[in-house]
Amino acid sequence: MPVVIVESPAKAKTISKYLGPGYTVLASYGHVRDLPAKDGSVEPDQDFDMKWEVAGDSRKHVKAIADALAEDGELILATDPDREGEAISWHLQEALTKRRALKKDTPVSRVTFNAITRDAVTRAMENPRQVDMPLVEAYLARRALDYLVGFNLSPVLWRKLPGAKSAGRVQSVALRLIVEREMEIEAFRAREYWSVKALLSTPRGQEYEARLTVLAGRKLDRYDIENATQAELAVQAITSRDLAVKSVEAKPASRNPAAPFMTSTLQQEASRKFGMGARQTMSAAQRLYEAGHITYMRTDGIDMAPEAVHAARDAIRARFGDDYVPKSPRMYKNKAKNAQEAHECIRPTVMEKDAAALRLSDPDQRRLYDLIWKRTLACQMQSARIERTTVDIASGDGEVELRATGQVMLFDGFLRIYEEGRDDSDGAEDEKRLPQIAEGEPAEKRGITPEQHFTQPPPRFTEATLVKRMEELGIGRPSTYASIVTTIQDRGYVRKDKNRLFPEDKGRLVTAFLENYFRRYVGYDFTAALEDQLDHISAGDADYKEVLASFWRDFSAAIAETSELRITEVLEKINEVLEPHLFPPTGDGSDPRLCPHCGKGRLSMRTARSGGAFIGCSNYPECRYTRPFGPPGMEEDSAIPPEGKLLGHDEGDAIRVFKGRFGPYVQRGEATEDNKKPPRQSIPKDWSPEEIELDRALMLLSLPRPIGPHPDDGVMIWANIGRYGPYLKHAESTSERGGTNANLENIDEVFTVGMNRAVQLLAEKVASRGARGRGGKTLRELGEHPEAGGAISLMDGRYGPYVKWGKINATLPKDTAPEAVTVEMAVELIAEKAAKSGKKAPAAKKAPAKRASTRKTAAPKKTAAKTAAKKTPAKQTAAKATTKKAAAGSGEG
Repeated sequence: MPVVIVESPAKAKTISKYLGPGYTVLASYGHVRDLPAKDGSVEPDQDFDMKWEVAGDSRKHVKAIADALAEDGELILATDPDREGEAISWHLQEALTKRRALKKDTPVSRVTFNAITRDAVTRAMENPRQVDMPLVEAYLARRALDYLVGFNLSPVLWRKLPGAKSAGRVQSVALRLIVEREMEIEAFRAREYWSVKALLSTPRGQEYEARLTVLAGRKLDRYDIENATQAELAVQAITSRDLAVKSVEAKPASRNPAAPFMTSTLQQEASRKFGMGARQTMSAAQRLYEAGHITYMRTDGIDMAPEAVHAARDAIRARFGDDYVPKSPRMYKNKAKNAQEAHECIRPTVMEKDAAALRLSDPDQRRLYDLIWKRTLACQMQSARIERTTVDIASGDGEVELRATGQVMLFDGFLRIYEEGRDDSDGAEDEKRLPQIAEGEPAEKRGITPEQHFTQPPPRFTEATLVKRMEELGIGRPSTYASIVTTIQDRGYVRKDKNRLFPEDKGRLVTAFLENYFRRYVGYDFTAALEDQLDHISAGDADYKEVLASFWRDFSAAIAETSELRITEVLEKINEVLEPHLFPPTGDGSDPRLCPHCGKGRLSMRTARSGGAFIGCSNYPECRYTRPFGPPGMEEDSAIPPEGKLLGHDEGDAIRVFKGRFGPYVQRGEATEDNKKPPRQSIPKDWSPEEIELDRALMLLSLPRPIGPHPDDGVMIWANIGRYGPYLKHAESTSERGGTNANLENIDEVFTVGMNRAVQLLAEKVASRGARGRGGKTLRELGEHPEAGGAISLMDGRYGPYVKWGKINATLPKDTAPEAVTVEMAVELIAEKAAKSGKKAPAAKKAPAKRASTRKTAAPKKTAAKTAAKKTPAKQTAAKATTKKAAAGSGEG
């Protein structure tokens, strides 16, 4: 009995129903192998050898398939009909061969179907083939490229640009699009202009609206009426003249339906009409496909199978009549750049069934299916026929002329069922209908209205318009759009607000860095050309290892050039690059970088530990002036000046709120020579610093709050707010290392929690810790300290990961993943910790003096140990990853 493999259990269930009891249908649950998230998984020096590893959660699925093959002697690979699906089949075949589940004489075949229907599955089983190796090689090239970029470029960002998380081959290009659009918006200067409209009436009393097009005998351009004075003169010119209809012209026109959906247009339309993100859209489409309701949803093809075209025409005829069916079927061709592996469009598998007939319970699936069904039928319907009418109204002397436009729907055609959405609405006036107007008849003035307008900046990208732009540039592919758009949001480079994409500070800095030091690799043309090469590989026209070698030769050289860069040098360079944006010329000709607060310091871009950027004064700490990252005028409407906002006094001390480089905080008293660090407390994120009052500030400054001695041991229990939120601490003091910490649910509980609740939470924390003990667990050995000797270890402690060297423990920064830590990073952290704590570093180990010895057998051992110690400095390789997704990502990293 043949074993058939598909990706998902839902798909397996449906196909099993069609194939019957003669087949065993199992799911691979997606990819079964991937590149380990560590350096060396792709080895350029070894002819780009790739080390694949079966994921832990995939082992049981591979075992289940192997067990089934032990009884059944045939394997049929039925994964998705695209490059990714071909790769999954290849991985399965390779993994099963290594397990010896496949023998030399085991029949292995590959089948594909564009829809999960009985007919499609049956036809596929009748036409088996072998795994398409050019498609697999295109996948291997893409995967290797993404890995090499992610695991080599991301560590450069970590070292040179604090707060940056990762860079990817395509995600960085998509981020550049968003950042450049935002800079266009910020550089935009609105231009004022006016229009004049008149409400006119026919002799029969029917009103219509017309706009002024000719003034003083000259045709008006959009910006000719520049201000209110000119607009008022135009109003007087119309008011003082009698008007009559000069001409009436009616022209027939038609509107044709849009092409059926492919991946990108489906994502765009779902975003426009339902506000669905790319990931949400693809998730709903995946479930519709697996249930057999629609064809495969990752495609850049708009072709439709002949039988589907005829089925659509029959469904249109049955629902709307013969008038809505064109004489001949409509044919569509791809306009997308680099359309590759073109499959059929996304369409329903049964044209007669609308969303109501399927009775879909999931709202996303129901809305998306309705959209696909309507678009598919509409694309084969008759064009809409309209009549566009233009009426010109003029004064007798020809000095003033107005124009009215409108349209009449003669036949709705495809508009009966569907109209494509717009990213930005325009042309609304063309939708108006005009009354009956005859040439030569007078036009009575009922009202004249001047309207002020301002030019608008280009709109920010939505997920839909970003995908559309990427498609136009030839960047990315159908299977990767959703992951690209999601990744840049997950990394904190972009935020989505009211469906629009805004670049965060981190995203701006990463883009500025990459454009300056890796300009070629975030270039639109270069990225599109690389996609072209991948398409040539999939067509069998290029060797994938030659493509990789060509890319790696130049890319590795670019990486090497940045090795000597210092952080200060990078920041100064970004200051220079962004100077026109951050410090534009002032109107009075003064120095735009002179601090407006102290008049002495120089403004420049700074970065905070959190990775956020801001503009600060070089005269810090004497001058605490800061403003948000961006050009002047971007400051928030804040009542907090650089010198702080005085909230009141308590016990003779001034209580102020400040906006510091690491966030807002409250402070008691003034900073003086004797009191350089007066009491301070950060303001929680949920509290507005502009709205905080004296009582709340005093509550914050009272922290840590002592709750009382623990009834069991008499050790104090404290409530406080830390880096990770509100918490309890059971220790002699809050500065004491060790003790027991327990999280509190919210900020307010810090000030209200009592002894009983605190004892309960601490007991639960101790119980949950169980047998894990108090000591740290060694994650890996990083190597010897390069200067003073002594082993450096990466540990996992009760409070998170840290590096250990002798008696010095240094906690990892918040945004640093354990996988990313190198010896160089660890040495810096240890040095900072030692400087703060005053601890002495372990002394360097001295080599023993040479002396004669009769125990000659001991010498080789000591020499070997010493040689090994010299060779143990950790390779600079672990910095190649934060996580598998952070650095290389899946697909388009």
